[in-house]
Amino acid sequence: MTGSTTRPTLRGTFGMVSSTHWLASASAMAELEAGGNAFDAAVAAAFVLHVVEPHLNGPGGDMPAVFATAADPTPTVLCGQGPAPSGATVGHYTGLGLDLIPGSGPLAAAVPGAVDAWLLLLRDHGTRRLRDVLSYAVGYARDGHPLLPQAADLLTSMAPMFREHWPTSAALWLRDGAVPGHWERFVNTEYADTLARLIAEGEATGSDRESQIEGARRAWGQGFVAEAVDAFQRVPHRDSSGGDHAGLVTGDDMASFSATYEPALVGQFRDVEVAKTGPWGQGPVLLQSLAMLDGLPDDLLDPSTADGVHTVTEVLKLAFADREAWFGDGGDVPIDDLLSPAYVVARRALVGASASRELRPGRPGGREPRVAAHVLKASGVDIQVGLGEPTVALSAEPTVLTRGETRGDTCHVDVVDRWGNIISATPSGGWLQSSPTVPGLGFCLGSRMQMFWLEEGLASTVAPGRRPRTTLSPTLVLRDGTPVMACGSPGGDQQDQWQLLFLLRCLVGGQELQQAIDAPNWHTTSLPGSFYPRDMEPGGLVVEDRIGRAVIDELTRRGHDVTRAGPWTLGRLCAVVRDPSTGDLQAAANSRGEQGYAAGR
Repeated sequence: MTGSTTRPTLRGTFGMVSSTHWLASASAMAELEAGGNAFDAAVAAAFVLHVVEPHLNGPGGDMPAVFATAADPTPTVLCGQGPAPSGATVGHYTGLGLDLIPGSGPLAAAVPGAVDAWLLLLRDHGTRRLRDVLSYAVGYARDGHPLLPQAADLLTSMAPMFREHWPTSAALWLRDGAVPGHWERFVNTEYADTLARLIAEGEATGSDRESQIEGARRAWGQGFVAEAVDAFQRVPHRDSSGGDHAGLVTGDDMASFSATYEPALVGQFRDVEVAKTGPWGQGPVLLQSLAMLDGLPDDLLDPSTADGVHTVTEVLKLAFADREAWFGDGGDVPIDDLLSPAYVVARRALVGASASRELRPGRPGGREPRVAAHVLKASGVDIQVGLGEPTVALSAEPTVLTRGETRGDTCHVDVVDRWGNIISATPSGGWLQSSPTVPGLGFCLGSRMQMFWLEEGLASTVAPGRRPRTTLSPTLVLRDGTPVMACGSPGGDQQDQWQLLFLLRCLVGGQELQQAIDAPNWHTTSLPGSFYPRDMEPGGLVVEDRIGRAVIDELTRRGHDVTRAGPWTLGRLCAVVRDPSTGDLQAAANSRGEQGYAAGR
């Protein structure tokens, strides 16, 4: 290894965990020490993340994961992305005078999917009892945890909204009317009671482990949780549109939902296979980008040089343009054509010497792309055709749209155990700032519905039962069909961008985990955003200053609009590794933000 790192890459043989909060990592490690496997550990970490990172995820949110078991190395997706409720039609939203689904409030809530998914994983692939696995989260919720400064600062900014419009959130988060301070011990008795009741109702169904977990799932989706959600969703509350609207999630919607398993979408890069979700998430963006880069020389794949930054950025723009035109939960996404060798070669040929300011979706299989009218209107665009590809040319001065200061983020957890079980999971949504807190439950619903369009005929048009085109994007890497790495990052539209840089540094540059995570990060903003108000910054490139003045100057010369984000601001990568030939394990976590930690032995 060359260069210094903020922390060592952890090495061992027993088990490894990496997550975005040290208490979650420690809880997962405790489950491994208690005899649990990687799936027990991941579930324990996930419920702790609900408690200790409430501004980044919650029980009312969503979660996709990619995993493989020691018995079956085939990568499998666990889908905990809840769908649009039965009342979520284009007509319902436009009938309220809306042209975008709000970024917060009851109307933005999809059916909550995370809890059911974690319980399904625990039932089918875990070994430990529900009471044991949830004990860490119950303890931190009932006895308290040190509130992160970022969460406390967010509560300060949200306090007026809570006091004026979301009184149930004020009752939970502003105890005695005051915002809790940095590192103040925060107690969420309501959520502790919710978890305790799930455990109790599960245990009332019988003595065997699987029956108890099923009982908890019923209590969540068909019992007291669903009843409370149904009642509260009928109450109008203020949302980011500036109006007061009721939500659409019903008890029937929750009862009809079940998390599911599905085959992972797998792409080849050099000597590895990369497993992602299907195109109902943005995961195929990473597969398309890797496929385009696979045919290029190594010196164009170094994310720390001007040539590398430029090349990878231009490839990402093409992949994200295809996401905008083609990705969604419909049955007609041309994913095979999008990943076909001929299409990849044609797309790679569009990378030029200067930064593109265009949104250039391709024509997979000869199909004509469609882009939401809002993207065209908000960014001041003209439709053009050139270079054999449909092109949306963007003005150099796009319409300025103010980004919401209270936008949420995401969490991540990776676990690998000594037997070879491995999982990458990206929980998100249900942020404390998403929507008002459901009384008596200690959490709120999410706002993932904002990723749908209210325009008929698009790949991601809102419709009952459809999953939003989520940004959540866990990753599993395999070699010769055997899992060798799990990784991921929070970051919305940046998740697959930062993961791409990390993978290039590991797989092409030969860097160790921690070195690759610590290296200077960057991302493009030259793509339609997935979050309200769905804006775009043509030619935008955000970089950590540590990449160097010479690189920044050269990127500017090539036409990129470079924004310097500070030295340690971008990316929150987690990763674990297993060498199948020896059983040796590794882990590393991002040091930015002084929050993520790896643990293992």
